[in-house]
Amino acid sequence: MTDQPIPLKPRKSRAACPICGRPPAPDVKPFCSPRCADVDLGRWLNESYRVPVTEETDEDGETAPGVERD
Repeated sequence: MTDQPIPLKPRKSRAACPICGRPPAPDVKPFCSPRCADVDLGRWLNESYRVPVTEETDEDGETAPGVERD
């Protein structure tokens, strides 16, 4: 066994632009261009992307305060 450190290879980023799949640009990472960043923002603002929400109930089986039911 030697006392010399093993040289590590630099990691290669395999992440791609989530819109078009091209390699990301450092100034707009994780996107490849300002256009792709704007497309993504537009999708959020138009509610194309949604975060799922689950209703929480308390011990009595009632809906938690602040949660509206239909």
